[in-house]
Amino acid sequence: MKILFMGTPDFAVPSLEALLAAGHTLVGVFTQPDKPKNRGMKLQAPPVKQCALAHDIPVYQPTKLRDGSALALIQSLGPELIVVAAYGRILPQEILDAPPLGCINVHSSLLPKYRGAAPINWAILNGDAESGVTIMHMALALDAGDIIAQRATPIDPDETVESLHDRLAQMGAALLTQTVEALAQGTAQRTPQEESQVTLAPMLSRALSPMDWTRPARALHDQVRGLIPWPAAVAELNGVRCKIFATTVGKETTEKAPGTVLTADKHGLTIACGDGTVLQINELQADGGKRMKSADYLRGHPIPIG
Repeated sequence: MKILFMGTPDFAVPSLEALLAAGHTLVGVFTQPDKPKNRGMKLQAPPVKQCALAHDIPVYQPTKLRDGSALALIQSLGPELIVVAAYGRILPQEILDAPPLGCINVHSSLLPKYRGAAPINWAILNGDAESGVTIMHMALALDAGDIIAQRATPIDPDETVESLHDRLAQMGAALLTQTVEALAQGTAQRTPQEESQVTLAPMLSRALSPMDWTRPARALHDQVRGLIPWPAAVAELNGVRCKIFATTVGKETTEKAPGTVLTADKHGLTIACGDGTVLQINELQADGGKRMKSADYLRGHPIPIG
């Protein structure tokens, strides 16, 4: 099948590679413009662009999709299907209508749950026991199109966004190739989303970072693993602002007030939380410092008990 692929970050790369492995003809790739990164602010190509160029696929990085130029380009490429995976742009109706088989999207949640930009993060932030991927027909409204196929997977209670992201990217790629084959054969299902079940997964911000010790340890643990690597959960420890990257929910309970430091030694740092629960901080990064084990940090920055 002749396919135009639209995607930008790491999540989309396995889907692009799966389409190539399945023998489809990639007539081109649309991706976001290169962006400056790191201290040198050197322009860096998105992961999807790097993958496409490695496979000699033409790459296009339009800055506008509504002035007619992108539509004209798509018409000249003549795809039978457009596949979108984390492109980061909203497609106008004329582009959605352009290919004979329409546009489909690889979304990293079990729609209609978690429509929006950060579904993987919000599944972990909310302590969900399950996540998954959805392949859907695209509609003008955000992530609102009819569902073609879904696949679910359990979330480990200690799993981070990073590991779930990588797992869902591979699951999405596998489900995508099956879906494209079903579309080609005319056997693909089409199920409207149940609007009463819709939840949203808005973009992340630093407003989500501060840790509130009156919350239970489990909720704080979910906050930590759901905000890796950005914006990261943040706590003030003995007057020093620290990003928290790894925690463990303690099995013990305490009568100490939330926020009380219970232990701070070679075994790590434990803090009293809401409902008498305890959170162990295993890995952190103080402002201006390096990411390290909490026990290593405490050697040079002792924190008093209590």
